[in-house]
Amino acid sequence: MPDQSTLFESSIRSLPLLHRGKVRDIYAVDGDKLLIIQTDRLSAFDVILPTPVPGKGKLLTALSSFWFEKLARIIPNHLTGIAPEAVVAKGEHEQVSGRAFVVKRLKPLAIEAIVRGYVAGSGWKDYKSTGMICGILFPPGLREADRLPGGAVFTPSTKAEHGAHDENIPFSEAEKLLGKGLAEQVRDKAIALYTEAADYAITKGIIIADTKFEFGRDDAGELYLIDEALTPDSSRFWPADQYAPGKNPPSYDKQFVRDWLETQEWNKKAPAPALPPDVLAKTTEKYQEALRRLAG
Repeated sequence: MPDQSTLFESSIRSLPLLHRGKVRDIYAVDGDKLLIIQTDRLSAFDVILPTPVPGKGKLLTALSSFWFEKLARIIPNHLTGIAPEAVVAKGEHEQVSGRAFVVKRLKPLAIEAIVRGYVAGSGWKDYKSTGMICGILFPPGLREADRLPGGAVFTPSTKAEHGAHDENIPFSEAEKLLGKGLAEQVRDKAIALYTEAADYAITKGIIIADTKFEFGRDDAGELYLIDEALTPDSSRFWPADQYAPGKNPPSYDKQFVRDWLETQEWNKKAPAPALPPDVLAKTTEKYQEALRRLAG
């Protein structure tokens, strides 16, 4: 059971703060290393919710660590192996212990690398209206939550500025942003990572319907997996024993929060409504169950 002490926002004074994202706070360690802290913030519809999820940052860190190690043979990742406590002042250890990584400072790519194995979320909305998912044509008659015929597909998106929404783009647009060779490398690595993870997860009773990866490059141009990997924040996890095509299955991720937010009178712009205690407790429980099943 993870420590339930809650961290909404870090306050490291011994290192310069570079960026606060939706979930992660990033500090400069030196010219070639960063400290990334996973807070307990939760975002939905690209808006940070006012209610933190106790212990969530530690769960994300533990699960990402598990996947980074498991998938390292497919692509190197940004971890350095340096203990986060070693790079901050003694009084700041509690803010980083179990919820931070010291990583290589790499140049992030300008796209989100999304891989879909099932018809869900924005992909289902897209398919219903156009018969396509992010510009890829699929046969008629697919139901919500159906497995995609022909295997997983790469459906990149833009990286939105803070407060804006990411937008799905066709692969041709990713080629324009990255160059043809790099776009193909990212697509192939993302699909390989997803496929290996999904094949493993199903043995633990979890279907990974889709996931989002982030990649970066070093000065020599080598590609790395960065950010987080296959967490409930970046993926759609479905319990295999409750899966039935034709409806949106229950999930081990923040879809539970999204579903609750959809019932609220909210325009999906900040400020977001606070989560009630029952929704918060259920969300924490789902994140913990995902970690327990996948990483033991």
